[in-house]
Amino acid sequence: MSVPRLVVAAPASGSGKTTVATGLMAAFAARGLAVSPHKVGPDYIDPGYHALATGRPGRNLDPWLTAEDLIVPLLRHGAAGADLAVVEGVMGLYDGAANGDFASTAHISRLLDAPVVLVVDASAASGRSVAALVHGFRTFGEVNLAGVILNRLGSDGHERLCRDAIAELGLPVLGALRRHDDVAKPSRHLGLVPAAERRAEAVSTVARLGELVAASCDLDALYALARSAPPLSAPAWSPPLEGAPGPRIAVAGGPAFTFGYAENEELLAAAGAEVVRFDPLRDERLPEGTRGVVIGGGFPEVYASELSANEPLRKELASFTGAVYAECAGLLYLAESLDGAPMCGVLPGVTATMSPRLTLGYRAAVAVSDSVLARAGERVHGHEFHRTVTSPGHGGTPAWQWTKTGPEGFVQGSTLASYLHLHWAATPWAAQRLVDACR
Repeated sequence: MSVPRLVVAAPASGSGKTTVATGLMAAFAARGLAVSPHKVGPDYIDPGYHALATGRPGRNLDPWLTAEDLIVPLLRHGAAGADLAVVEGVMGLYDGAANGDFASTAHISRLLDAPVVLVVDASAASGRSVAALVHGFRTFGEVNLAGVILNRLGSDGHERLCRDAIAELGLPVLGALRRHDDVAKPSRHLGLVPAAERRAEAVSTVARLGELVAASCDLDALYALARSAPPLSAPAWSPPLEGAPGPRIAVAGGPAFTFGYAENEELLAAAGAEVVRFDPLRDERLPEGTRGVVIGGGFPEVYASELSANEPLRKELASFTGAVYAECAGLLYLAESLDGAPMCGVLPGVTATMSPRLTLGYRAAVAVSDSVLARAGERVHGHEFHRTVTSPGHGGTPAWQWTKTGPEGFVQGSTLASYLHLHWAATPWAAQRLVDACR
């Protein structure tokens, strides 16, 4: 089956990939197309804007976190019923894990057999220099670089110079955007501010991006390019169905906890769980009948005082006897305190504080201890993304270990809390284990 698809890439971070990709999604959706949004790599924030633009869950494509042979199935799963899939790249086109090409935007484009549109920041270059840059990216690796979108142009004359120079390469210029500071998205210590934290403003920003791109890009040509992608033979991914009705598992949400992979919740539901949501900022009780709790990533440090003020929920979680799985922000929330503000105290004596150092990267982890998710000795691939530290860095029964850093995380009874983020499509047994622990 053919899935019309485009990969939006750039020579480097900061070139405007997110602006163009999100704007394309919104512009095509405004035309009445069902658009499936995707993001290369372990990013959580961009998919939130993609979801606003399309009305569908933003999904990640990452062969390190999952597997190479899952990339096409995961795209087809997300794009079921869609007219078009738009895939936003990560960093520069050829930047992958470590020093290689693996998990790069180029790698994903090859796995998907998808045409690539290169977003070029032309703000500080003349026409022929822009063309030289495009030529280098076109010939460096084995990608189908099929068109260019010029970004941050200064004038009509600047655009003309760039278009004429790129025309010598035989590549179409599919869009040309002027500088657009009026639709900039605010950022802070881990990147853009998540869409869920600025809902009304984010909706307006995404709508303006759609209008900007619709006015500046050849949507007909871009859609024709997407439709030129050949059929995909691999079947769509689907979570294995356990079938039997299972326990209620409450997943933290709201502005403080916005990081998570859509497939993880789908796997919980497929394993028999009734998945419900709660907001630790506002809900004073867990949903009635909750047998398990999942607390993913986010920005609890921004909302520490509000989370601390919700004492009834903190006390309930402190005495909760069901299974608890927490990643990164969830770990901070379960600690005794966060930057001095009292948290849940599920992990007695553990304090969390902001750090000037960004911890970011892929991790090949080994389970140190049996837990509600893993058995000692099992191996998983995940990633870290935080500017906080805990003291101590691990409990007497640690969760994981990875190269050079020693033990990490906490296993305490039926609670597992650590900085490691996991995409369960690679390890569907993890969701099944958690559901079974809740039973």
